[in-house]
Amino acid sequence: MRYLAIDLGDKRTGVACGDDILRLPSPIEVIEAPTREVLLSRLDKVVREYGPDALIVGLPMNMDGSEGTRATLAREFADQCAARFALKAIMQDERLTSFAAEAHLDRSGKTHGQKKRMRDALAACEVLKDFFGRC
Repeated sequence: MRYLAIDLGDKRTGVACGDDILRLPSPIEVIEAPTREVLLSRLDKVVREYGPDALIVGLPMNMDGSEGTRATLAREFADQCAARFALKAIMQDERLTSFAAEAHLDRSGKTHGQKKRMRDALAACEVLKDFFGRC
């Protein structure tokens, strides 16, 4: 199966893809969208281009395992995506994925601006990597 991972953010949303054969997530892009509708429209193009069988949406959990308001927003977004794209949306705990992405970038030698443009897509890769590790 082919998966599209989404790391939802207020300003930037990271997108990555991968399949359950290679289990090697690849960053696609960081979408900067001022509104939810613009984000969904941009994701529509990505879904058509990559043809995933399912969506993996990052679930922002508190460190104690509880869910806060950000988790509720992520679940609502996942439901919206599932309905819009006619795909199953699977929630994946995203704790420490941004930290892991940042750690990769720290060793990359890239400038601050280059890192900023990649961070969220790499966080989406980490979400997908964690999902593959769970399956």
